[in-house]
Amino acid sequence: MCGIVGYIGSGDIKSRLIEGLRELEYRGYDSAGIAIMQNGKIESFKAVGKLCNLEEKIKNFTARSHGMGIGHTRWATHGKPTELNAHPHMSENSYVVHNGIIENYREIKRMLQENGINFLSQTDTEVIVHLFETEIKRHKELFDAFKATIERLDGAYAVLLITKKAPDTIFFARKGSPMILGRNGKGEIFFASSDAPLIGEAEEVAYIEDGTIGYVTKKTIFSQPDNLLFVPLSGDKLTAQKSGYRFFMEKEIYEQYDVMSDTMIGRVLDNDIAFEELDETFMEGVSNIKICACGTSYHAALTSGYLFERIAKIGVNIEIASEFRYKKPLLSPDTLFIVISQSGETADTLEALKMAKKAGLKTLAVCNVDNSSIVRLADATILTRAGIEKGVASTKAFATQVMVLWMLSLYFAKSRKSVDEVSIRDEIRYMGYVPKVLQKSLEVHEKCKRLSKRYLHGHGFFFIGRDIFYPLALEGALKLKEISYLHAEGYPAGEMKHGPIALADAELFTIALMPKTLLYDKIKSNVEELSARDSTILSISPQMFDLADDFILTHPHKHPMLEFFEMMVVVQLLAMEIAVRLGNDVDMPRNLAKSVTVE
Repeated sequence: MCGIVGYIGSGDIKSRLIEGLRELEYRGYDSAGIAIMQNGKIESFKAVGKLCNLEEKIKNFTARSHGMGIGHTRWATHGKPTELNAHPHMSENSYVVHNGIIENYREIKRMLQENGINFLSQTDTEVIVHLFETEIKRHKELFDAFKATIERLDGAYAVLLITKKAPDTIFFARKGSPMILGRNGKGEIFFASSDAPLIGEAEEVAYIEDGTIGYVTKKTIFSQPDNLLFVPLSGDKLTAQKSGYRFFMEKEIYEQYDVMSDTMIGRVLDNDIAFEELDETFMEGVSNIKICACGTSYHAALTSGYLFERIAKIGVNIEIASEFRYKKPLLSPDTLFIVISQSGETADTLEALKMAKKAGLKTLAVCNVDNSSIVRLADATILTRAGIEKGVASTKAFATQVMVLWMLSLYFAKSRKSVDEVSIRDEIRYMGYVPKVLQKSLEVHEKCKRLSKRYLHGHGFFFIGRDIFYPLALEGALKLKEISYLHAEGYPAGEMKHGPIALADAELFTIALMPKTLLYDKIKSNVEELSARDSTILSISPQMFDLADDFILTHPHKHPMLEFFEMMVVVQLLAMEIAVRLGNDVDMPRNLAKSVTVE
């Protein structure tokens, strides 16, 4: 959600900023802008819409060989997506970019307006730069003025600020919104919201901690507290490119075979599950589990609820993080608190984790991004190893989250001695088939392409399933909503007759997940009820169903999780191909952001 870049050096400032913002497009945005400082002067450019609009505006602007700049991609939270609301925001001498939300901005804005300051935008961010100019009049040192400004702000923020009064300095502050500082041997300094813009540019990075404030020049890096720890930055820009696929989402669906193998390596052994991240005493004193997550990660959590209770024989409570934060939850010390997040920066999930830590609970993070805020805060972390995921609609991150949670259910079962060794070995054997299942599941891609033209209209979709296929139905509906903008709902199949079946007619499309290994006859009966009301049925199953209008045939398997992962790929591909038919931007759907770092 929103993206920040910053640069100091003797390279091409304009291209450094634009290319950095391009690497952050996956986070979602509706406007973009840059500000470049050279010879004590600041030039700023902003544009609504895609980055190409900003590039068109600056094509005749030539940046000199040395200077600095800041850039931003904005996802509207306060005020509509307009040029005036786009970042950077300016005052008389200074420019600022900001990710997050300033919760007390109305109070600050009112005070500044009473002192004669005029505002150009509807945003919360603009108060930062005007407040800074006000504080300059009260402090001899610019850093003291910046520090006083930040101390007045409530909420979440990652801030970069430049001013004509210090033409060689970028001021920065971070609280609750991610920001990374990078550098290389050429004396270049970089800022970014994630690793992606820094790969191939910075040689080492510091993941700025919450509550850190400071400034950088070409020769100086200063922070309070003095806690910047630089580590080598690994990675290859090629991993973030499309590699011949039409979309990042398509590439990431096809990568699931490889990343699943990465997720399992060293953890799924011949007859055992091993996590070097957890010691043998990790489950001591734990009698139940609470899991918090949002969106796709919440669906992975729901799936794991069935697995933990069925395999590990431990009670599990699944919470939506944004609701958990405000319900005054009962937290007992015998609870293991698990949070799941692709980015590790999801604001609601991070705050839930803080609540659990404050209550003294043992905490575990399942995450894709090392050194993210959630990873640093949790007692222990299992990294999903999905690699960079640039498509806003998550695919491989979901797959690897589910796999990690399945592995954890076996790990906990062994720790609690809740199942016998033979059962654990059987689960591990089937687990080993998953990468191959993911690879073979792609054989249906052409069928999904052909079918997609039949599912472009109507008044909505029902995705239905039972047991672990109910969370998968939720995830399939979410994928379709995110990128096609068609109305879709996921339902437990047995609940259809308790109200939703009233919507059934020929213009209602039902996507039925019908695994042969789990409750097949039950869901078949539910689908028959919908068919009798004339709903259009697309059955996804290894067994033909004569009442289905359309059919995607999956492979026969002997374990429900193998059917789960194969059907997961089918619903991902189907959603993508419907969105393609509709002409939508598959990788960057409207109104959405990849990393949701605000409430």
